[in-house]
Amino acid sequence: MPATPTSAASFRKPNSPRHRYLGFGLGLRTPHYETILETRPAVDWFEILSENYFCAGGKPLHYLDRVRADYPVVMHGVSLSIGSHDAVNIDYLKQLKTLAGRVEPHWISDHLCWTGVAGNNLHDLMPLPYTEEAVDHVVSHVNQVQEYLGRRIALENVSSYVSYKRSAMAEWDFLREIAERADCLILLDINNIYVSSFNHGFDPRAYLEGIPVERVQQFHLAGHRHCDDYIIDTHDEPVIDPVWQLYAHAVRRFGDVSAIIERDDNIPPLEELLAELDHARRIAAGVETELAA
Repeated sequence: MPATPTSAASFRKPNSPRHRYLGFGLGLRTPHYETILETRPAVDWFEILSENYFCAGGKPLHYLDRVRADYPVVMHGVSLSIGSHDAVNIDYLKQLKTLAGRVEPHWISDHLCWTGVAGNNLHDLMPLPYTEEAVDHVVSHVNQVQEYLGRRIALENVSSYVSYKRSAMAEWDFLREIAERADCLILLDINNIYVSSFNHGFDPRAYLEGIPVERVQQFHLAGHRHCDDYIIDTHDEPVIDPVWQLYAHAVRRFGDVSAIIERDDNIPPLEELLAELDHARRIAAGVETELAA
């Protein structure tokens, strides 16, 4: 059976909009379906990629139903394109809502980005200019999505490799203003903060300090590829020590936030990811001990 969620220091404010703390999870990936069902690993919850389960029937939904029977699940998308100049895609939202009705996820998330124009999906997570005009645009879209789904969503910070001359605020200020004005939640990808801080030369701890504690619902932890003078967010390597250190700082600031290990390429045996998950547990427990002393 799944392990009991690990306890951690709690800094939640009484009026926090966060959903229930789930503990330490993994991204559910196809190569691990059978192993998960056969071994029932000590994972507190799984995050699914929503678009992988939009088609009715077939093996993906078969395995998802069986995993969902034993574990809490949350939904994470890559194609909402909340920042696109296009109107919100209602057909996409219908599929998302139908899947949510089947899965009953604890929460739904996607990325603070745009992924296409004129109905064409670029299959990449493109950053936005950090302007008041973009804040107004995204807040309008988030309000529409949340009203349609009948629930708050969480938006994830993306890694980036370019910036816009028109940007007039820091990325963390942009994210905070959208979350507060749209009354949505935040999925903080710790690796993405590290990657963008290297590529753009800002202090990753300043990013964390600029995010409101009560809005952060989830952490992502992942690996990347270092290319000398820039970093690419590849999700094909283990989490590196500087990202673990940034995670510890995040736990100190945000407390008991549900966290997962993400791996999307060069996927190793499940045991390796479970070892990384145990490392995350030890870091959070160490912070709890440190703060309780």
